[in-house]
Amino acid sequence: MAASLAICVAERSFAADNDEGAQLAATCAACHRLEGHDRGLPSIVGLSEEQFVTVMTAFKSGERSGPIMQTMARSFSNEEIAILARYFAARAKETQRR
Repeated sequence: MAASLAICVAERSFAADNDEGAQLAATCAACHRLEGHDRGLPSIVGLSEEQFVTVMTAFKSGERSGPIMQTMARSFSNEEIAILARYFAARAKETQRR
């Protein structure tokens, strides 16, 4: 019974993250295509969680240049970046199934 409760809580947590991820991803959709196709800008759908966090952290710290992306990365908390990373990693799995 305790295992069932833990799974239920984990599923709710993932669903909440996914909803928040979708809301945060709407900001990204202004430039990046969210169906996974690259049309001039790099696709962010398909990046692993680790890749996404690494890239966003590099923009946030200024290690990677790009005035728009530096501004965007700095506007997200580390927790929001992690939520976005999970969201885009999950979206990659969805686009592969199609």
